[in-house]
Amino acid sequence: MTIDTNLLEILIKKNENKSQKYTLYLGGIAYNLIDVTITNSPTSVTSPTTRGGVYFSDKFAYKIKANVNDTDIISELSKTMLGPNTEFGEIRILTQIEDGKKIDLSLFTNLINSVQESDKIELNMIIIRIESS
Repeated sequence: MTIDTNLLEILIKKNENKSQKYTLYLGGIAYNLIDVTITNSPTSVTSPTTRGGVYFSDKFAYKIKANVNDTDIISELSKTMLGPNTEFGEIRILTQIEDGKKIDLSLFTNLINSVQESDKIELNMIIIRIESS
């Protein structure tokens, strides 16, 4: 599946000033994301491949790193991760960009890992597709 890299590059530039608002939807609940960074970085594979027969990985991927202050999200996260499940569950993140007009973006991601601290959860995700309206 291809990702609209033009939209993502616009989003990355808009995100540099940290004024973008992101809302993650999981289990019917909205969670505000803070400290969001989006990068296009290498993955651990040396050639495009299907990993474990479960998901496709290219040599580079758009990744999102973000924090959630609501630790209640933990119970929902286990439903999206590979391990307790046979498939990754998609996580939807909504944001907006303005590029001459307002564009609503839905970023669909897979959770790679999460780190729990006493007051927040750090999420590391890979963008698998993007939809705009």
